[in-house]
Amino acid sequence: MSKQEIVRQQAGTVEASPALRIEQGKAEQIVEALNIDLAATYVLYHQLKKHHWNVEGAEFLELHKFLGEAAHEAEEAADELAERAQALGGVPLSGMKTLEETAPVTPEDNDVYDVRTSLANDMEMYGDIIETVREHIELTTNLGDHASAEMLRHHLLELEEYAHHIEHYLEDDTLVLEEATH
Repeated sequence: MSKQEIVRQQAGTVEASPALRIEQGKAEQIVEALNIDLAATYVLYHQLKKHHWNVEGAEFLELHKFLGEAAHEAEEAADELAERAQALGGVPLSGMKTLEETAPVTPEDNDVYDVRTSLANDMEMYGDIIETVREHIELTTNLGDHASAEMLRHHLLELEEYAHHIEHYLEDDTLVLEEATH
């Protein structure tokens, strides 16, 4: 670790960008919202990766690929959220403890669950994040930050698409039959 320590900007602060011309108070509110979305997205990412690694059963390959793709999309969204927070003069959250403490969602514990339980937990988390992102779209729009609102709208579409796919995976119609109980 370097012996030279120069803090360029403290975590939790916002130095509004003169180029983007968003007032300091508005930038602070937007960065806070983006950091909440960033935290939620990283918690979602790690839960999706856990399920990607542990999925088993007859539908393994399809679900393994789907969960990997969903996790990749979450990681890309987190990067966009962090970069936008930084562009607005904020410090994107980092560190798993900080992310988990800030996220409006609670991750599943470390146990491995059956695939239906895992997917139901993922769908619940997607739903919670969708509600928060909708609120933040309204906030950013009302504060005049149309670029952040547009980015969040794109993020919302992706979240809704993945949640909808999970909803389909959880339907009763499947090739895998449960053992009959006599």
